[in-house]
Amino acid sequence: MKKFLRVLGAVLALTMLVSLAACGSTGSTAATGESGAADATAASDFKIGAIMLGDETEGYSAAHITGIKTAAEELGLSEDQIVWKYKIPEGAECLDAAEDLVAQGCDLILSNSYGHQTYMVEAAEKYPDVTFIAMTGDFAAISGLDNFKNAFTAVYQSRYVSGVVAGMKLKELVESGTLTPETQPGSFDADGNVKIGYVGAFPYAEVVSGYTAFYLGAKSVWPQTVLEVMYTNSWFDIDKEGAAAEALIANGAVIVGQHADSTGAPAATQKLKDAGTVCYSVGYNIDMLDTAPTAALTSATNVWKVYYKEAFAAAMNGEEVPVDWAKGYDDGAVAITELGPECAEGTADKVAEVEAALKDGTLHVFDTSTFTVDGQTVTSAPVDLTFYDYTTGEAVAVYQGETKEAIHDGYFDESTLRSAPYFTLRIDGITEDAEAVA
Repeated sequence: MKKFLRVLGAVLALTMLVSLAACGSTGSTAATGESGAADATAASDFKIGAIMLGDETEGYSAAHITGIKTAAEELGLSEDQIVWKYKIPEGAECLDAAEDLVAQGCDLILSNSYGHQTYMVEAAEKYPDVTFIAMTGDFAAISGLDNFKNAFTAVYQSRYVSGVVAGMKLKELVESGTLTPETQPGSFDADGNVKIGYVGAFPYAEVVSGYTAFYLGAKSVWPQTVLEVMYTNSWFDIDKEGAAAEALIANGAVIVGQHADSTGAPAATQKLKDAGTVCYSVGYNIDMLDTAPTAALTSATNVWKVYYKEAFAAAMNGEEVPVDWAKGYDDGAVAITELGPECAEGTADKVAEVEAALKDGTLHVFDTSTFTVDGQTVTSAPVDLTFYDYTTGEAVAVYQGETKEAIHDGYFDESTLRSAPYFTLRIDGITEDAEAVA
């Protein structure tokens, strides 16, 4: 869940440790209880408003901007049919931006940050004839508003694949004798497991789901693996992300993944690699090879064009925009970037094999036979889909949702009860640092 607001994230994450309390609703690819617009909007008159947390200099927003522009171009929309609002903070500025976009005649207004969601729903309540989309949000389906939508991708799938890339490198390093307890003793724990690391923004479900998928991907190739997670308490902080990567590598991590938006972690990893440490990076959002030409293995990424093209086309044609949308490899909505020059031999073939299995449903990222919690196989994971406000110190149900079981047929079924992730199980083999990087 991108960019949380009003201190909800930290408290909610703690609550989720026990109860998997989460917020959202309904299936991920179908609208429910809505009626389409009476008349289709002519393409030449259709106008989109885009509220971005960052701009093209920041990886996460850059990926959204590219997706929006590409989708619009493929639908025959001109550049002047998109009104941009860049670097909009997760505060009342978002509501101001949304209202200005309404005044400029936008038919569909979207925001790309989780912390915008509360303000987007305010705008949706005030302007029922405009469609509002809060990307990565989690309560549209239980908000009672027909013109308020959520969307995300099944990015946990591409994170799993990026973990497979990492696992292939671990396997090569160990089996070749390059990485041994003698050559780099700090990179092995007392049980002989190789250490990898992860720079996380916040302990939210999206991050937990992502680093768990990354770990399980690596572990599928090299089972003797453990993961350490360090948080920055920021989605974009080059210095903190770099410091976290340095700390993880100092603790022995051979490969550092990330769910944070800057190039800080790859840059720090490349610097240490150049100094003689065996270490590599797996990035997020964008290709990191320009930043870390020999350290970068790949990046997990979203192909936002897939969603935006579907949503824009539906709105233009007077059709329903899905209330919750989450698609992955099967629809080309997620991917990994180009493999780096130091990826292990055979990585491309292994990636193709894993991606094919994800597409045909023979592989499930959160297969419960592949992990344990406190030494036990997980057989039940109820998810509370109510949206809670914790700002008063007590949980107040803002939008009431059902509690639903997330485990079916032997796997945790992520991003189907709602589009935003809700996997918050802390599985064995992963440790989280108690204190965020200063």
